[in-house]
Amino acid sequence: MRIDQIREVRVEDLLGRETVDLDPGSARGVIAGAPVLVTGAGGSIGGELCRQIARIGPRSLVLLGRGENRIFEIEDELRSSHPRLDIRTCITDLRDRERTRRIVREHAPDVVFHAAAHKHVHYMERDPEEAVTNNVEASVHLVRAAEEFGASRFVFISTDKAADPRGVMGATKRIFEEYLRARSARSPARLITVRFGNVIGSTGSVVPLFLKQIRRGGPVTVSDPRATRYFMTVREAALLVIRASAIGKGGEIFILDMGEALNMLEVAQDLIMLAGYEPETEIPVVVTGLRDGEKLHESLVGAGERLRPAGEEKLFVAEQAGAVSAGLETAVEELIALARNGERARVLERMASLVPGFGSGGGAEGGPSAGAKC
Repeated sequence: MRIDQIREVRVEDLLGRETVDLDPGSARGVIAGAPVLVTGAGGSIGGELCRQIARIGPRSLVLLGRGENRIFEIEDELRSSHPRLDIRTCITDLRDRERTRRIVREHAPDVVFHAAAHKHVHYMERDPEEAVTNNVEASVHLVRAAEEFGASRFVFISTDKAADPRGVMGATKRIFEEYLRARSARSPARLITVRFGNVIGSTGSVVPLFLKQIRRGGPVTVSDPRATRYFMTVREAALLVIRASAIGKGGEIFILDMGEALNMLEVAQDLIMLAGYEPETEIPVVVTGLRDGEKLHESLVGAGERLRPAGEEKLFVAEQAGAVSAGLETAVEELIALARNGERARVLERMASLVPGFGSGGGAEGGPSAGAKC
């Protein structure tokens, strides 16, 4: 078999469980007829959110992103499939506070889905200042604008890497989770977090990388033969987020029952076989070692959290053991100022003070690479 004859692989076959089929129509009462804004709309998850939201029939749908080409593609697709939908686009950087306020004021979204973020773990280890300004500062600007201009719901897309984070990317997500929890009791909007693991087929996901490596004849690279990760489909991720927007009261962290974590070596081997090849004999597998900021095993729930049913099949809420630290919002502002000033060592110190366990252990198992340069 030639490499150009590789058969199509249904990556969902890797899950080892039935996919979760949440009805997007269950959020009709929240989304139908409402102005909705999606950040990161050109990304895999943001784009699928837009597709599912468009099916429900919002009054308007604002596609916000930094990459004009990706926004162009999702806009073109949605205008073709939903010609009567009022679709608007914004190319912007949410770190620009005043422009973010103007955009939210102009479009006055009732529901905001915040999917935009830097997600590559090892890149954020090399540039923690960028991780803080993009994942924390931009998110702070957005939620404050959403509150100021009348949004009723703000839904934040987090990651399993925020549970007991050891790397910079996960720590930035955890910090904003806590920021929302700190504001939730007094916020005029329902501030809702949705946390899930790796999304099969999303941009930057390991599965498309494996498939690309197989198509060029290998080798397929695996970080560690013991490494495990949780996986879900893009559609599952989007439907979970939409459902959470409907049932969330504010302050919750919703988690999807994603089944068992998958061994990454076995995923690589299964993909090779699904593509019609024999592992090792036809397509080699090479162990490269964990990269900076990566954990051997991810967990959806942190050590200080416990799960309770959310009243919906396959949905849970991660309850926090204690109250939010006093002065957290002030500390976050100080963290942002340090990142803006490029004070890397102090950024990492402040993150460690905000996130228990961050920076412990060192090395590729999860400690921040203070000496790494971008």
